[in-house]
Amino acid sequence: MENKWEYDYSSLYTSGQNTPPQEPSAQPAFTPPPEQPPVQDMKPARKKRGIGRRILGGALALVVAAGVGFGGGWAGYMAARQSLGADSSSGGVVLGGSPSTVEPAGDNGVSALSKVDVSNLVEPSVVVITTEQVVTGGFFGQYVESGAGSGVVLTQDGYIITNNHVVTGANTIKVTLHDGNEYDATLVGADSQTDIAMIKINATGLVPAVLGDSDSLAVGQEVLAVGNPLGTLGGTVTNGIISALNRSISVEGQTMTLIQHSAQVSPGNSGGGLFNMNGELVGIVNAKSGDSEAEGIGFAIPVNTAKTVAQQLIENGYVSGRPALGVSVVSGDVAQQYFGSTGVYIVEVTAGGGAANAGLQQGDRILSLNGTLVETTTELTDALSAYSAGDTVELQVARQGQLFTAQVTLGEKNA
Repeated sequence: MENKWEYDYSSLYTSGQNTPPQEPSAQPAFTPPPEQPPVQDMKPARKKRGIGRRILGGALALVVAAGVGFGGGWAGYMAARQSLGADSSSGGVVLGGSPSTVEPAGDNGVSALSKVDVSNLVEPSVVVITTEQVVTGGFFGQYVESGAGSGVVLTQDGYIITNNHVVTGANTIKVTLHDGNEYDATLVGADSQTDIAMIKINATGLVPAVLGDSDSLAVGQEVLAVGNPLGTLGGTVTNGIISALNRSISVEGQTMTLIQHSAQVSPGNSGGGLFNMNGELVGIVNAKSGDSEAEGIGFAIPVNTAKTVAQQLIENGYVSGRPALGVSVVSGDVAQQYFGSTGVYIVEVTAGGGAANAGLQQGDRILSLNGTLVETTTELTDALSAYSAGDTVELQVARQGQLFTAQVTLGEKNA
């Protein structure tokens, strides 16, 4: 299925930059290895739709922003837990507000609430997110990229859920509440596989969304989407229906099982809420069709998936049990540029990881995993997702024109 799903709502302008290394592990910078003879000519990977970000402020903005370091992941997780006073043995943070006293919807998804009622209930739970990131490279040298997205409040004391692609790589994250108050946010944890991230602001008395049950959704049921389209229209409400359930969609290198809906969404809606007519959060908006001939084809992460991931990000800083080969890999145009051939190439091996213990090296080309051929990083990630940390998989690998197999015991992908 051709990938035409627009995904990076945190950015509003196109860019011609190459896709960075992806992986199973980290994404380090690397120097190209010595030229090697091509091993096998596989078909090129389809180039993904690139969405860039606005360049802000030129040299003056750079002076202000260049000294700000990246403060995400584990450090943010620890700071957030310390500010909350959470105890890892306390059973975790309770997500979501109190259920509505309104009579529950029937089988046809109809409740006693109107669209106006639902909008009034849920709008205080949806926030505007803006980000800035210092980027090095290209004609401008160093410059500042801005991004915009949405988020949904999950606790009274400041835990907010959004999309990973809204906040990934950000040096600064700011949250604007429905009442106009603005806060600096800390990244608690993020998961690229489900496109979920958790951020934290130092605030109390917020209005958390009431969590619904995405497993009980029915096709044709009415829903409202609330978010920040175009990065400037926070609190926008659109309506539609559930168009389909359990859609398997490949978005920016990740295969996800998503809710399809017809509520209009635009760049900036990512991370916002999809609500049923009881005012319950049933999904986190994360993609829409990028086909110019398509209308009303949006997607959302089911809330049952989102809340499970959110809880783990709060408690661990990452999702436990995810398998990792212990390598960073590239494919497609990047592989062609550095290795002279498309395919999945290793650009770094994590010391002490499963791949290192199996003898894999930078420049090796991964051809298959347990018999499943892989030509792109997406295909490798999909093949890997069928296994868990601790499993052993067999890789067929090419090195300088020679084929060999390697038994790799998978580690755990962590923060």
